[in-house]
Amino acid sequence: MENLTVIVLAAGGGTRMKSKTMKVLHPVAGRSMIGHVLRAVQAVEPERIVAVIGHQRDQVGPHITSLVPDAVLAVQETQDGTGHAVRIALEAAGQTGPIGGTVIVSAGDTPLLRGESLREFARDHAQSGRAVSILTGRVAKPHGYGRIVRGPDGAVEAIVEEKDATPEQRKIDEINSGILAFDAAFLASALPRLSNDNANGEYYLTDTVKIALADGLAVGAHVVEDVSQTEGANDRAQLAELGRQMNARIVTAWMKEGVTVMDPATTWIEDDVVIERDVTILPNTQLIGATVIREDAVVGPDTTLKDCEVGVGARVIRTHAELAVVGDHANVGPYSYLRPGTRLGIGGKIGGFVETKNAVIGDGAKVPHLSYVGDATIGEGTNIGAGTIFANYDGVAKHHTVVGKHARTGSNNTFVAPLTIGDGAATGGGAVVREDVPPGALVVPGATQRVIEDWVVNRRAGTTQAEAARAAGQVAGSLVDDDQDS
Repeated sequence: MENLTVIVLAAGGGTRMKSKTMKVLHPVAGRSMIGHVLRAVQAVEPERIVAVIGHQRDQVGPHITSLVPDAVLAVQETQDGTGHAVRIALEAAGQTGPIGGTVIVSAGDTPLLRGESLREFARDHAQSGRAVSILTGRVAKPHGYGRIVRGPDGAVEAIVEEKDATPEQRKIDEINSGILAFDAAFLASALPRLSNDNANGEYYLTDTVKIALADGLAVGAHVVEDVSQTEGANDRAQLAELGRQMNARIVTAWMKEGVTVMDPATTWIEDDVVIERDVTILPNTQLIGATVIREDAVVGPDTTLKDCEVGVGARVIRTHAELAVVGDHANVGPYSYLRPGTRLGIGGKIGGFVETKNAVIGDGAKVPHLSYVGDATIGEGTNIGAGTIFANYDGVAKHHTVVGKHARTGSNNTFVAPLTIGDGAATGGGAVVREDVPPGALVVPGATQRVIEDWVVNRRAGTTQAEAARAAGQVAGSLVDDDQDS
């Protein structure tokens, strides 16, 4: 729409939240409440967005401008009501140019608001030629809400608050959402006429309805089909309910896009998650942040992924992972912990009770059991034995371990970084490896490290391990027959 200004009210203290975090900054499905509102507002493509801030402006202002860099911030030093807030907003917006056309006023704590609903409301108001339009909804239990009183012709005659309503008016099921649209010229003329002669000593924006009617101007209402879009959160219980509704909306949308969700009630998917078709999400799964799940992957049960990427056809079961990448057709879990910097290659495996951190595990490589892999690079096709510890910390600094391609390490090994284990090498069970291991060599555990050169090509000829060792520099003249002792 042309010549549209949207004002978002975000100055209130939200004391019932009992939180050091400003109310509108509390997250719902991974996005702040005001973040959801601003996204809906941006869908209308207004000429300008004005946000009214007050309490904890040092938190709220930067957050808003990080989402909408060209938003105009208007500071309400004292919270003297919604009418006062809008007056300050118009003064701030006027510094960017003349305000004409339509002005929409919305609250900053209605995260379920949809952009398409706001567009329909704005279009209806502009086409109607009304001075004031009210976004309304119909509810089965309207107790506590302001009622919309209509005349015989359907025009709005008043907004009556619960405490002021007659018994007949209290039966009205159409309620005021608090989202209003104005003709800009009328709004500019009405704001100075608002009075704070009321119990709270505040200037109420809804009093503009009385002013418009007294001026003989048209006032109307636009009924939103899903009234939950206008619900706000004043305390943690209401916040949780909004989160539940938002999650149900998100999960349902993904199921309609071809994702199988076995138990929607125990599946939580945040707003920025991307899921491709034919993914299966099993019960008790949380997909958080910028997580991406590729086609045919299976995630869960009992899994939390934050800012992760899961490849095509991969399987992640009973796993907690953050800032990790799981390659196509790889397997993770159960009871795995993938910390930031983990990258598992195509067809790789991170098995039960394995923890990884800053670890690149190559295509087809496996860390199957009971291991810690930190600050490491593991080559393709390598198998790490059960109970292996990559000892990356010397008490002062972290160090890196490199294990080459197609190596085979024994159980209960400790690799003391910094360390390089060559392609096709092997280590015996219980070995503590402190020195670099040449390609194709065997490390035998003992009081001192014993390295047997050419062990792999002698004892495991024809295997991929031996081929890797040979390719890394084995000399044909050093080989002996397979049946000859080394």
